Amino acid sequence: MHQHPVTSSEITLPPWWRRPLIIVLLFALLAVVGGFLDIASDVREQETRNFDEAVLLAMRVPGDLSDPVGGPYIEEAARDFTALGGVSLLTLVTITAFGTAYFAKRKRLAWLGLAFVLAGSGMTSVLKSGYNRPRPDLVEHGVAVSNASFPSGHSMMGAIIWLILGIVVARMCERRRERIFIVVISCLITLLIGVSRVYLGVHWPTDVVAGWMLGAAWALIFWLVAMKVDPVRLRR
Repeated sequence: MHQHPVTSSEITLPPWWRRPLIIVLLFALLAVVGGFLDIASDVREQETRNFDEAVLLAMRVPGDLSDPVGGPYIEEAARDFTALGGVSLLTLVTITAFGTAYFAKRKRLAWLGLAFVLAGSGMTSVLKSGYNRPRPDLVEHGVAVSNASFPSGHSMMGAIIWLILGIVVARMCERRRERIFIVVISCLITLLIGVSRVYLGVHWPTDVVAGWMLGAAWALIFWLVAMKVDPVRLRR
């Protein structure tokens, strides 16, 4: 039987290679879920108030709590970063990314990602209603807000969508360095969204950290499932 030669630059990941990665992902998942439960418990007992106030005040000009540190340019940049976690932009990015995956013949990956994003959105709404934590009243809000504070919806949905999209796009790349770059950018965007929410005074720091943890947990679960339903091929 004639066999096609395999180029030295192309490798297929054997099942045993993925086992260490799966173990690492599972430990990371347990860590972030445990971290969220600890923070949520402390928030209910109001044990984070001093920490939250100290961080929020550190981002304000002493003597003028209506003025964030850094001047108007930094404040405008914070509004730009916070928009990366807004519903409108996240919807457009989601449609674009999953549509690209679908038409690139990675249909199972596209549908899986969309299902996780929709489920994550529902989970965020339920948690906000359940904890019903008031927004910070210590400083003036830099953008309009309307719903409860814990966990931060921008931070949680930003983490869910940007991290899942990063995983989806990375799995469509053949070279490992491309994948690493995409995932790093996704993590950076997630961090900037959360920090901007505290800087603009619309969330307590623990709201943001909790949102990051839950969003990361959901993205890790997606990654584990995606490894099963969407095998990939790498180039060196």
